[in-house]
Amino acid sequence: MATDTGKVQRHAGIDRLFHWVTAATMFVLLGTSLLPIVGIRFAWIEIHWIAGVVLTIAVVFHVLRVLIWQGLRTMLLGSRDIAEATGKVLPGKYSLAQKLMHHAFSLSLLVAVVTGVVLMVKSGTPFFERDPYLYTLKTWGIITLLHDLSALLAVFLVIVHVYFSLLPEQRMYLRSMAKGWVTRQEAREHHDPNRWPGSSGQGPQ
Repeated sequence: MATDTGKVQRHAGIDRLFHWVTAATMFVLLGTSLLPIVGIRFAWIEIHWIAGVVLTIAVVFHVLRVLIWQGLRTMLLGSRDIAEATGKVLPGKYSLAQKLMHHAFSLSLLVAVVTGVVLMVKSGTPFFERDPYLYTLKTWGIITLLHDLSALLAVFLVIVHVYFSLLPEQRMYLRSMAKGWVTRQEAREHHDPNRWPGSSGQGPQ
């Protein structure tokens, strides 16, 4: 949404809230799962599943928001996204790299959430009665492996995401995730207004 102050809204407040809630819960989840492995012992299980429940609620809300209010089109990959690699085409609201990062995070989170909910049945929480015999040992092993692989993927993605967000040329995106906006000049230089959803009167024109 363009404003008279020369700013273009990139992220609505609710989307920024989802981002930071997701970031916080992911750091808690990764910390509670990885620190005991390196010898730092503490009562981590309850903290871990509580953070997992918060993350699950956030992910479900985000999926519903995308399906009902935002639509999938914004993050879908198309031929023009691939053409960005040539440097001859400016991206729309989100670049090819940002879309790929989003999809990778989505895969990681969805696998972690689904397998995490199943593992809660094994460990026992106020939501589920403990039942370690629900599946065979082999099935539990596969579920645990998928959960751990999703965590490893998340660690890699977080490192890459933080690194690129701190680069000087990427600071505009970090600011937009904190304050919601980029300047009109930044939007014009880095994005194609015709590929920015709602560009008629709302994009960086």
